Amino acid sequence: MKFRFDMVQKLLPFLSLISLFLFLSIASPHFLTAVNLSSVVRQTAVINIMALGMTLVIVSGGIDLSVGAILAFSGTIGTMCIVSGWGIGGGILAGLMCGLAWGLANGVLTTSIKIPPFIVTLGTLGIARGLTLIISDGLPVVGLPREFSFLGEGTFLGVPFVLLVLLFCAVLTYLTLHATKLGRYTYAIGSNKEAAIYAGIPVAKYTVAVYAISGMLTGIASMIEASRLMTGQPTAGQGYELLVIAAVVIGGGSLTGGEGSVVGTLIGAFIMGLLANGSDLLGINPYLQQAIIGTVIIAAVALDGARKRRFSA
Repeated sequence: MKFRFDMVQKLLPFLSLISLFLFLSIASPHFLTAVNLSSVVRQTAVINIMALGMTLVIVSGGIDLSVGAILAFSGTIGTMCIVSGWGIGGGILAGLMCGLAWGLANGVLTTSIKIPPFIVTLGTLGIARGLTLIISDGLPVVGLPREFSFLGEGTFLGVPFVLLVLLFCAVLTYLTLHATKLGRYTYAIGSNKEAAIYAGIPVAKYTVAVYAISGMLTGIASMIEASRLMTGQPTAGQGYELLVIAAVVIGGGSLTGGEGSVVGTLIGAFIMGLLANGSDLLGINPYLQQAIIGTVIIAAVALDGARKRRFSA
């Protein structure tokens, strides 16, 4: 009975995605078109890539509320570098390095001064957002070269290029979780931090690594966002932390740590992408999406809690 309940919970995100896809295919004649599906992929790529990093953080038992602000900071600095003559490659690298630096800061603060990650990342959210507005004077970065749009809007062999970037990041994250010492230790730390310490695992070192990877992936996502908008927006990413955390939780990740998967996270992110796209196609109030996402988060966490109580009984 317990095994059956566990299987149902693991299959629920996948079944929900299929059901939503079928419903929208029937409800709107515009949904099942190449143009619309390509648009869904491009729109959800940013959240997907950020959610891959958040998967590592949540599996380790942490949380990162600063990802939206990091996206804004990294995208603004990256586009400013491009406009300043660094070239597209140099600007993308700068954005990626900014994300990595913020991730390292979150990890070091969390492990060195023993402050809960919720408080640390809430603080760095405000710091990153404020610095972004100061550096940019609150104005968007414009004048980007037309070639930069290829990252977010281009196609390669008929496939959206951003989908290839997403798949590359997903494969690397999957291998990190399942084929490296970092991945094994991440699950161990999230499952029982005290036991991991007694087992000789350098918890601080691997926690910092997890936050750094998450920040780096957010840096990549920031440049994709800037490429799609063809501007560096200092106000970008507001509310993205909710979407990213929701993607992980909907996909089966546990906010108590020790559980989560790359495939589940991707499914969770695409569920939200289809909800947003379907709402637009069906003329549903877009503000209702926030209420739906909040409801789904509560339901997913409640289901996870019920499963754990059933297993411990």
